[in-house]
Amino acid sequence: MGLWDRFKSELIDIIEWSESQRNTMVWRFERHDNEIKYGAQLIVREGQEAVFINEGQLGDVFTPGTHTLETRNLPVLSTLKGWKYGFESPFKAEVYFVSTRQFTELKWGLKNPLMLRDPEFGPLRIRAFGTYSIRVYDSASFIREIVGTDGHFTTDGISNQLRDLVVARFSDALGESKIPVLDLAANYDELGSFMEAKIGHEFGAYGLELTKLLIGSISLPPAVEEALDKRASMGVIGNLGAYTQYQTAEAIRKAAETPGGGAGEAMGMGAGFAMANQMAKNMAQTNQPQATQTAPPPIPQEELFHVAMGGKAAGPYNMTALKQQAQSGQMTRDMLVWKEGMAQWVPAGDVPELALLFSSIPPPIPPA
Repeated sequence: MGLWDRFKSELIDIIEWSESQRNTMVWRFERHDNEIKYGAQLIVREGQEAVFINEGQLGDVFTPGTHTLETRNLPVLSTLKGWKYGFESPFKAEVYFVSTRQFTELKWGLKNPLMLRDPEFGPLRIRAFGTYSIRVYDSASFIREIVGTDGHFTTDGISNQLRDLVVARFSDALGESKIPVLDLAANYDELGSFMEAKIGHEFGAYGLELTKLLIGSISLPPAVEEALDKRASMGVIGNLGAYTQYQTAEAIRKAAETPGGGAGEAMGMGAGFAMANQMAKNMAQTNQPQATQTAPPPIPQEELFHVAMGGKAAGPYNMTALKQQAQSGQMTRDMLVWKEGMAQWVPAGDVPELALLFSSIPPPIPPA
């Protein structure tokens, strides 16, 4: 065996990557002086791509399959190196394997509470947490924009940047949505889908695709949650008077069943009489005749208007009659009206109550 043959046999023949860590996104194939044998076999598995870098310039990108590294299979790299007539000598290039599978369960969350103005409860602070999934769809852009010369790049190297991007856009989207806090749980899927579309192009600038964004929870401060629980409890109780009567009756029964004598019995009887008296008052208030209860306020009187028609006062008319006259054209905005309390007759269109009657009626067509 000659010296050249012995030297050629020491060069690498197989170039491949068997992923060892689930969070590894890019792995550089290590070889002394980056020397690769002409005709070597490049094995790219499903969920991978191989990127060749020559002297800092990005060369060829190989998709899954087995590739023989020859001039015809390295068009970009051959152009960079100026191989016009083919070659059989070893060549130098860096090979980066890029994982194109999905990376799931990447977490995001608000570092500080987000202040919102809720239509029902007013200003509130909320927290939100969730997960998202990504994958590399443009290996060349990902290496160019993010990885650089890092020989072992994991999700930890970019998760903070992506998390801050998700949080910033989520805060803005939630503030603009104006969804009431009590309705947020019913809109988790819609918010997630909206976020995917809103920030997808920003992930694309890194050669990444945002495949899924999930909202795990949106929570309120403990004090606010406690107040909501009390409010819900009051709603469950319903009739507070009936509930008080029931509790009083139960207390009397338990006091009667409690064994004891002497002062204890006297105290028990006293407590029982007091509770019975309170229960009687509650029952009297609940069962008192309808006539003795607070009377409802008087029914407001409908306003009546007089209308000047043909130089005479017609009416008075209620709002229903006036609406019919306005729709039929018998009464116009310029006709004078008057009601009790007005100092003088004024056009109907200047009276706020009557101006609404003409809002659905178009003005006359101007002459041609």
